[in-house]
Amino acid sequence: MEESNVQPVKSPVTICGDIHGQFHDLAELFRIGGKCPDTNYLFMGDYVDRGYYSVETVTLLVALKVRYPQRITILRGNHESRQITQVYGFYDECLRKYGNANVWKIFTDLFDYFPLTALVESEIFCLHGGLSPSIETLDNIRNFDRVQEVPHEGPMCDLLWSDPDDRCGWGISPRGAGYTFGQDISEQFNHSNNLKLIARAHQLVMEGYNWSHEQKVVTIFSAPNYCYRCGNMASILEVDDCRAHTFIQVSLSLYDTCPLLLSLLG
Repeated sequence: MEESNVQPVKSPVTICGDIHGQFHDLAELFRIGGKCPDTNYLFMGDYVDRGYYSVETVTLLVALKVRYPQRITILRGNHESRQITQVYGFYDECLRKYGNANVWKIFTDLFDYFPLTALVESEIFCLHGGLSPSIETLDNIRNFDRVQEVPHEGPMCDLLWSDPDDRCGWGISPRGAGYTFGQDISEQFNHSNNLKLIARAHQLVMEGYNWSHEQKVVTIFSAPNYCYRCGNMASILEVDDCRAHTFIQVSLSLYDTCPLLLSLLG
C-alpha cells in the first residue's frame, strides 16, 4: 500500500502519541477509545523502546494496518530507527525473545516505509516531532525520499526530533538533533499551509496532553506512567466529523497480553 509523506486522513479519527512498548496500556487505549476498525486511529510514532513489550506493540499495530489499511495510520517516530533502537531497548528485546536480530531487522526495514506526517481534513497537521527551518510548505515534505534510515540532520530528521518552545524563532535542540521552534514559527507555518492545528508527540507531558503557542500546537503522549515510574497520565485526541476536539485521559492498566492480542484482531 502506497502512502504519502503527508498522508491524508479523514475524520472522525482518534490521534495517539508515544506508546514505547507499553502493550498493556495500548490495549487499554483501544478499550477506552474503541476497537479498530470501529474507531479510526492515527498514531504519531515511537511504538518501540523503553517499555517491555515493543515486539507485541508494533506487531499489533502493523497487523491492524494490514487488516484495516483505511482505518489506521501509523507514522514514523524518532525511535523507529536502527541506531536508536540499538540503544534504547528494541534490539535487545528482539535478541532476548528470538535469540537473533532477524525480527529487529525486519521491523527496522519496515519502519523506513512509514509515513512521516499526516493531514486530517486539510486542517490538522500531525507528526512525531516538529517543524524544520528547511520546510516552508507541505509540498516540501511530499517531495522527500523517506525510505531510508533517519538522518542525523536535515528536514526529515527535524520532523521526527524537533520540539515547540516558549522562545521565538529557531533554537538549538538540547536533544542533539532537530530544533526548537517558537510561536512565531508555528503561526507562520500554519498560515502558509492553511492549517488550524499542529498535533505532535515526542515529549512526556504529565497530563497526557499540553497546549502551546496559544493552542496552535498540541503535544499528545499516550504512554501512562511512562517507563513504569513517571506517574503521568496519557491521553488520546478524538476529532469528530465536525473537527471538534475531545481529549480522553488514560491511566495505568494491567491485562493479559495474548487473549487481548487475539480479541483486538478479531
